[in-house]
Amino acid sequence: MASPEQPDEMSLAARFYAEMYLIRRFEETLLEMFSAGKLVGTTHTCIGQEANAVGVIAALEPERDIVFSNHRCHGHYLAFTDDPRGLLCEVMGREGGTCGGKGGSQHLCRGNFYSNGVQGSIVPVATGMALAEREKGSGAVTTVFLGDGTLGQGTVYECMNLASAWSLPLLIVVENNFYAQSTPSSLTLAGSIPSRAEAFDIDTQHLDTTDVQSIHEAARAAIASVRETVRPFCLVLDTYRFSPHSKGDDNRDEAEIEARRTRDPLLITGALLPEAERLEIERRCEARLEDEVAHAEASTIAGAAA
Repeated sequence: MASPEQPDEMSLAARFYAEMYLIRRFEETLLEMFSAGKLVGTTHTCIGQEANAVGVIAALEPERDIVFSNHRCHGHYLAFTDDPRGLLCEVMGREGGTCGGKGGSQHLCRGNFYSNGVQGSIVPVATGMALAEREKGSGAVTTVFLGDGTLGQGTVYECMNLASAWSLPLLIVVENNFYAQSTPSSLTLAGSIPSRAEAFDIDTQHLDTTDVQSIHEAARAAIASVRETVRPFCLVLDTYRFSPHSKGDDNRDEAEIEARRTRDPLLITGALLPEAERLEIERRCEARLEDEVAHAEASTIAGAAA
């Protein structure tokens, strides 16, 4: 007989799997649409990194907490807003997009979600937001997602210094996928990533996992710490992207990519579900995404004359 805890655990696994599967299929669809000339501008997918977005954001309170993302922002946006229609219309340059079809893939703003494609610049903006929320006494946590490639920007460390010195409610999430575009981080980053935040007296946790539930538990503890102590926290998540940096700019060894597929977050969480339940989740997601694509394709091009 199942223990009392198991139904809740399975329910959480199903929820996380559904969210990650939607992000995965959304991103794969974008790559197909880009090849067909249906997108406006560029796009950077997060295929393989879905557990970070889902695990961390599920621990936040969207009505008051703030998320600031980067150029690889679609997974974060979908986990925070559950708005594939608005995002599709946006990247297709259509009315009804998150920013009216004029911001594109990297520049999103909806509610408490923001993104910017300029690496490094997102951290001072997020730090300022954390300062504003502290002054307002809102109890909000500001979360900023950055990649290991951003750690070459000096402004990141200026912000770590201020966040610690001023005791700001800032959660820094470093998604370490071991590459800055196509350059291995081993060629550009000296020392360890966690030690960089620790040097500013910022509590730090480093996870080498793609298990969304493990990431979620760590994020819950980190966010609770930020909220209770009004101090910054740094969460370093080792991850890997299966897709190119952007659309096709990838010179990594194919054998390396295939070896990492054993850590696919969808495989890990999908294995916790009965096959029938997993397939039903996937069926519902595919149907939803098909409807959203059809809606976006039928929408008016942004700025088109009436």
